[in-house]
Amino acid sequence: MASAAPETVAPTHDAGTLGSIGSRRALAGFFLSGVLLSFLGAILPSWQYHLSSDYTVVGMYFLGLIAGLIGSVPAAPRLVQKKGLSWTLSFACGVAGIAFLYLAMASPPWSHWWRIGGMAVVGFAAGLLHTAIFDAISPMYRHDPVATINVAGMLFGLGCLTMALLVSGIYYIYSAAAIQVWIAVIPALAGWAYWKTEFPPAEEHHPHNIPAVVAELRTPAAVLLSLLLFFQLGNEWAIAGWLSLYLSQRLGMSPESSLLLLALYWFALLIGRAASQWILPRVAHSKMLTGSVVAAIFGCIILLFTNNRFGAVTGILLVGGAFAPIYPLVVEKIGSRFPQYQPGHYNGIFSIAMAGGLLAPFTLGYFASLLGIRAVMELPLAGSIVVFILLLLIWIEARFSDSSLKAAAGNTKVAS
Repeated sequence: MASAAPETVAPTHDAGTLGSIGSRRALAGFFLSGVLLSFLGAILPSWQYHLSSDYTVVGMYFLGLIAGLIGSVPAAPRLVQKKGLSWTLSFACGVAGIAFLYLAMASPPWSHWWRIGGMAVVGFAAGLLHTAIFDAISPMYRHDPVATINVAGMLFGLGCLTMALLVSGIYYIYSAAAIQVWIAVIPALAGWAYWKTEFPPAEEHHPHNIPAVVAELRTPAAVLLSLLLFFQLGNEWAIAGWLSLYLSQRLGMSPESSLLLLALYWFALLIGRAASQWILPRVAHSKMLTGSVVAAIFGCIILLFTNNRFGAVTGILLVGGAFAPIYPLVVEKIGSRFPQYQPGHYNGIFSIAMAGGLLAPFTLGYFASLLGIRAVMELPLAGSIVVFILLLLIWIEARFSDSSLKAAAGNTKVAS
């Protein structure tokens, strides 16, 4: 007997911010993205790295994740165009589930090289997922960039929070392998939901070339905004990837407690994203951005010098809450300065920002081996100071740009 065709949800297009049902479900994929990208920071204690000073190997795990994400760049647009959004999203979820099952098999005492390969597969799945999600939510982004980025950030943070709480809650109940089998259930359920959802056709991708990227980054404003996102995402992911190990080795916390404080970091980011939605219409965005960066610097200083749990909690809440509004505010500024920016395409600004987020925890493996575990907080502190300097430069550049435009307009009037 022939099998029944899977039920599909017909794409209905709404005029509101949330767009079609397919777009809303694609946006929910940021929850799974949070699970995939925060997995490594949460699972490291289960792999017993809180008892080890082999920080270079930890950095290599992040390098595997980077390699997988880069490897997905040429493949993902082709899959989206040939197979469609539903198939690509389901396939990405399937690859992620298989990767988690493989990592469960390759848990210690297996060689770390097996797990580095597994992290590359996780990164590949995340890259496929991101490309398909960005294509599906492009209409929503064009309607309201800040709201779309904030909702995406909240869903992503919820996925990261879920991962940290899940591993912390069952750390002493299940082995590392069993924990990863449970984690594999999450992408399996998401893949089933995407398989039963019908999406509108994906938007056409135009391949980028090196001259186009260079041309996009030719203006000072584009360079400064790219660098700001580079360092800011690097700060966020340096802490997210290494916080549990830092708290265990620097303050002597148990793995369960350090994972709970990692969950607190994600919770602060999540609440900060939600609060910024309410605050943004009521506060000047430039003041809010500057205040967030300054608060992040103080939070990193507290985490660097504290020797007790109260100081750790205070620093984590300050850093997480301060980091929360920075990314959506900078994306909004990019959208106002560069209207052609679209989230569904890997343009120069977005690619450089992603590189910063991924390279920082990898680089920390080298610095922690060289300088000790304190480097885990020293690097984000230095990065936050750089972000503050870049904000000043962006403000100066904007003033000069406005003055030039006014002078050009005055010359035009005189000539006429």
